[in-house]
Amino acid sequence: MGAPAVFGRDVAGFGRIELRAVDPGRDADLIHGWVSQERARFWGMRDAGRDRVAEIYRHVDSLPTHHAWLAYRNGMPAALFQTYEPAADPVGEVYDVQPGDHGVHLMIGPPVRPERGFTGQLLGVLVSFVFADPEHRRIIAEPDARNDRAVTRLRRTGFVDGPLVDLPDKQARLMFLDRPSRASADASHRRSAAVR
Repeated sequence: MGAPAVFGRDVAGFGRIELRAVDPGRDADLIHGWVSQERARFWGMRDAGRDRVAEIYRHVDSLPTHHAWLAYRNGMPAALFQTYEPAADPVGEVYDVQPGDHGVHLMIGPPVRPERGFTGQLLGVLVSFVFADPEHRRIIAEPDARNDRAVTRLRRTGFVDGPLVDLPDKQARLMFLDRPSRASADASHRRSAAVR
């Protein structure tokens, strides 16, 4: 697996989720295999060759404001997750960045087999990872406005819709999840689980 885990969580009935920093050289084949598929069309890298993918992630790795992670489930790569400071990103030019804002991108890897609840479980762990830093007060997502599945999944996780904005490569739906809303959703989930 390479790099040591920077975050890990055991999810009952789902398994162990760990985040490891992307190594552009080592992980380029895996990431290229994911981003070149039709299902990854909203990621915007379908036509990028393996070397271009490695170059992109070397660039991300050089930035102190942007980070790329691979999420592993029970030791197997499951998703590509990116975090960034909105003020240092084009998205920071289209909305009023607040102190404590932290941006995210998520691409789920090709499933071995379809599994109900997979994305929701994984996204919950990734949100926990971002909020593990007490300076992160609000998470910003900016899915392509045409990506109905991503928008719906983020809403189910507690994100609320912001405006439609024009970014260099897409029209995006800004979506926001603040720390108090996440804590309230977690408490509600625990109460409903206890009743079952």
